[in-house]
Amino acid sequence: MKLKIPRRGLKRSAFHRMRKETLSSMPKIEARAVARYVRISPRKARSVINAIRGKDVNEAFAILELSPKKAARIIYKVLKSAVANAENNLNLDPENLYVSECYVDDGPRLKRLWPRGRGRADIIQRRLSHITVVVRDKTREKEYEEWLENTLKNLEEKKE
Repeated sequence: MKLKIPRRGLKRSAFHRMRKETLSSMPKIEARAVARYVRISPRKARSVINAIRGKDVNEAFAILELSPKKAARIIYKVLKSAVANAENNLNLDPENLYVSECYVDDGPRLKRLWPRGRGRADIIQRRLSHITVVVRDKTREKEYEEWLENTLKNLEEKKE
Protein backbone atom coordinates (compact mmCIF):
# COMPACT_ATOMS: atom_id res chain seq x y z
CA MET A 1 0.00 0.00 0.00
CA LYS A 2 1.45 3.34 -1.06
CA LEU A 3 1.09 6.51 0.97
CA LYS A 4 -1.19 9.13 -0.51
CA ILE A 5 -1.31 12.47 1.27
CA PRO A 6 -4.73 14.16 0.94
CA ARG A 7 -4.41 17.51 -0.81
CA ARG A 8 -7.95 18.83 -0.44
CA GLY A 9 -8.24 21.77 1.94
CA LEU A 10 -4.50 22.46 2.17
CA LYS A 11 -2.55 25.38 0.83
CA ARG A 12 0.16 24.45 -1.63
CA SER A 13 3.06 25.26 0.73
CA ALA A 14 1.43 23.36 3.62
CA PHE A 15 0.90 20.34 1.37
CA HIS A 16 4.54 20.25 0.28
CA ARG A 17 5.82 20.80 3.84
CA MET A 18 3.59 17.98 5.14
CA ARG A 19 4.71 15.71 2.30
CA LYS A 20 8.39 16.43 2.97
CA GLU A 21 8.04 15.83 6.74
CA THR A 22 6.09 12.62 6.17
CA LEU A 23 8.46 11.14 3.61
CA SER A 24 11.59 12.08 5.59
CA SER A 25 10.38 10.01 8.56
CA MET A 26 9.56 6.98 6.37
CA PRO A 27 11.73 3.92 7.11
CA LYS A 28 13.88 3.01 4.12
CA ILE A 29 13.22 -0.62 3.27
CA GLU A 30 13.61 -0.87 -0.50
CA ALA A 31 16.26 -0.18 -3.11
CA ARG A 32 15.98 -0.20 -6.86
CA ALA A 33 18.16 -0.47 -9.93
CA VAL A 34 17.26 0.28 -13.54
CA ALA A 35 19.01 -0.69 -16.77
CA ARG A 36 17.78 1.45 -19.63
CA TYR A 37 18.05 0.99 -23.40
CA VAL A 38 19.14 -2.64 -23.11
CA ARG A 39 19.37 -4.33 -26.51
CA ILE A 40 17.11 -7.25 -25.85
CA SER A 41 13.48 -7.83 -26.73
CA PRO A 42 11.12 -7.10 -23.79
CA ARG A 43 9.23 -10.32 -24.50
CA LYS A 44 12.39 -12.41 -24.13
CA ALA A 45 13.45 -10.55 -20.97
CA ARG A 46 10.02 -10.97 -19.35
CA SER A 47 10.24 -14.75 -19.52
CA VAL A 48 13.37 -14.59 -17.34
CA ILE A 49 12.21 -11.83 -15.01
CA ASN A 50 8.97 -13.66 -14.17
CA ALA A 51 11.06 -16.51 -12.75
CA ILE A 52 12.66 -14.33 -10.03
CA ARG A 53 9.70 -12.18 -8.93
CA GLY A 54 8.99 -12.63 -5.19
CA LYS A 55 12.04 -14.84 -4.62
CA ASP A 56 14.78 -14.43 -2.04
CA VAL A 57 17.81 -12.59 -3.49
CA ASN A 58 20.16 -15.57 -3.16
CA GLU A 59 17.61 -17.86 -4.80
CA ALA A 60 17.13 -15.32 -7.62
CA PHE A 61 20.90 -15.18 -8.20
CA ALA A 62 20.99 -18.99 -8.43
CA ILE A 63 18.12 -19.05 -10.95
CA LEU A 64 19.80 -16.40 -13.11
CA GLU A 65 23.21 -18.10 -13.01
CA LEU A 66 21.74 -21.38 -14.22
CA SER A 67 19.56 -19.87 -16.94
CA PRO A 68 21.01 -20.22 -20.47
CA LYS A 69 19.20 -17.14 -21.79
CA LYS A 70 20.96 -13.91 -22.77
CA ALA A 71 18.51 -11.85 -20.69
CA ALA A 72 19.58 -13.71 -17.53
CA ARG A 73 23.09 -12.16 -17.67
CA ILE A 74 21.67 -8.65 -17.98
CA ILE A 75 19.06 -9.13 -15.23
CA TYR A 76 21.76 -10.65 -12.99
CA LYS A 77 23.73 -7.39 -13.25
CA VAL A 78 20.65 -5.26 -12.50
CA LEU A 79 19.78 -7.40 -9.47
CA LYS A 80 23.39 -7.20 -8.25
CA SER A 81 23.23 -3.41 -8.57
CA ALA A 82 19.95 -3.24 -6.61
CA VAL A 83 21.45 -5.34 -3.80
CA ALA A 84 24.56 -3.10 -3.76
CA ASN A 85 22.32 0.00 -3.57
CA ALA A 86 20.45 -1.51 -0.61
CA GLU A 87 23.67 -2.43 1.15
CA ASN A 88 25.65 0.78 0.57
CA ASN A 89 22.98 3.50 0.49
CA LEU A 90 20.43 2.16 2.99
CA ASN A 91 22.61 -0.12 5.18
CA LEU A 92 20.32 -3.11 4.64
CA ASP A 93 21.54 -6.67 5.16
CA PRO A 94 21.71 -8.52 1.79
CA GLU A 95 20.69 -11.78 3.48
CA ASN A 96 17.25 -10.35 4.37
CA LEU A 97 16.40 -9.01 0.91
CA TYR A 98 13.88 -10.36 -1.57
CA VAL A 99 12.80 -9.26 -5.06
CA SER A 100 9.59 -7.32 -4.37
CA GLU A 101 9.12 -5.87 -7.85
CA CYS A 102 10.71 -6.53 -11.19
CA TYR A 103 9.44 -5.59 -14.59
CA VAL A 104 10.51 -4.95 -18.17
CA ASP A 105 9.19 -1.97 -20.09
CA ASP A 106 9.47 -1.34 -23.81
CA GLY A 107 12.17 1.05 -24.89
CA PRO A 108 12.48 2.77 -28.25
CA ARG A 109 12.91 0.70 -31.40
CA LEU A 110 15.86 0.84 -33.77
CA LYS A 111 14.55 0.63 -37.32
CA ARG A 112 16.63 -0.68 -40.23
CA LEU A 113 15.84 -1.37 -43.88
CA TRP A 114 16.26 -4.88 -45.27
CA PRO A 115 16.52 -4.94 -49.08
CA ARG A 116 14.09 -7.28 -50.84
CA GLY A 117 13.43 -8.21 -54.42
CA ARG A 118 12.10 -5.85 -57.10
CA GLY A 119 13.39 -2.70 -55.40
CA ARG A 120 11.32 -3.10 -52.26
CA ALA A 121 12.52 -3.02 -48.64
CA ASP A 122 11.24 -4.41 -45.34
CA ILE A 123 11.66 -2.67 -41.99
CA ILE A 124 13.60 -4.60 -39.36
CA GLN A 125 12.82 -3.43 -35.82
CA ARG A 126 15.38 -3.95 -33.06
CA ARG A 127 13.50 -3.75 -29.76
CA LEU A 128 15.08 -2.18 -26.68
CA SER A 129 14.08 -2.70 -23.04
CA HIS A 130 14.12 -0.87 -19.73
CA ILE A 131 14.66 -3.39 -16.90
CA THR A 132 13.74 -2.43 -13.31
CA VAL A 133 14.42 -4.51 -10.18
CA VAL A 134 13.29 -3.48 -6.67
CA VAL A 135 14.56 -5.36 -3.60
CA ARG A 136 12.96 -5.03 -0.18
CA ASP A 137 14.00 -5.97 3.37
CA LYS A 138 11.82 -8.73 4.88
CA THR A 139 12.68 -7.92 8.49
CA ARG A 140 11.70 -4.22 8.30
CA GLU A 141 8.40 -4.83 6.49
CA LYS A 142 6.40 -4.73 9.75
CA GLU A 143 8.09 -1.50 10.83
CA TYR A 144 7.02 0.09 7.53
CA GLU A 145 3.40 -1.08 7.93
CA GLU A 146 3.24 0.39 11.46
CA TRP A 147 4.71 3.67 10.23
CA LEU A 148 2.15 3.78 7.42
CA GLU A 149 -0.78 3.23 9.81
CA ASN A 150 0.46 5.91 12.22
CA THR A 151 1.02 8.38 9.40
CA LEU A 152 -2.44 7.85 7.98
CA LYS A 153 -3.97 8.34 11.45
CA ASN A 154 -1.99 11.57 11.92
CA LEU A 155 -3.11 12.85 8.53
CA GLU A 156 -6.75 12.14 9.36
CA GLU A 157 -6.37 14.00 12.69
CA LYS A 158 -4.74 17.00 11.00
CA LYS A 159 -7.47 17.06 8.39
CA GLU A 160 -10.22 17.32 11.06
